[in-house]
Amino acid sequence: MPNIKSAKKRVLVSQAKAAQNKAARSALKTDIKKFEAAVAEGNRSEADAAYKVAVKAVDKAAARGLLHRNNAANKKSKMTIKLSKLA
Repeated sequence: MPNIKSAKKRVLVSQAKAAQNKAARSALKTDIKKFEAAVAEGNRSEADAAYKVAVKAVDKAAARGLLHRNNAANKKSKMTIKLSKLA
């Protein structure tokens, strides 16, 4: 346990940021799963709407540093391929 005041603050701040990151990562996974569920059902209109939400979430996660930009590009590419095969 830190003794210095600034170190104590850093512990609190890093715990808060970790919680925010965990929540954001969980929301991202939920959006991707909703898209994959719509694709599995074969519902094109629902898949289109879920695709837009999921891609936006992936882009935001990459911008915030939750995902590496290459990882985000791979996720978007795979979702685009799944959506185009649905047509």
